[in-house]
Amino acid sequence: MNKQELITQVSQHSGLTKADAERALDATIHAIQATLKSGDDVRLVGFGTFTTAQRQKSEGRNPRTGEKITIAATRLPKFRAGKQLKDAVAK
Repeated sequence: MNKQELITQVSQHSGLTKADAERALDATIHAIQATLKSGDDVRLVGFGTFTTAQRQKSEGRNPRTGEKITIAATRLPKFRAGKQLKDAVAK
């Protein structure tokens, strides 16, 4: 499912127009991104939790030259599914 298909599904199930559903989806995504960027978690009971994790710097190799390079530390988004979502997918 891509974004447009999701917007169509939200529109059909909520009674919103496609334009309103798209604005709602965009606002939801923006709110999740802003919250994660500030360092907080987003918990949607029954669906799951969005968090961030710190990846430490590491050493790697340039595949062309074989030269050692340092890979910078970074913060990554993570998602852990909630029980209701896990149960819905398992059935």
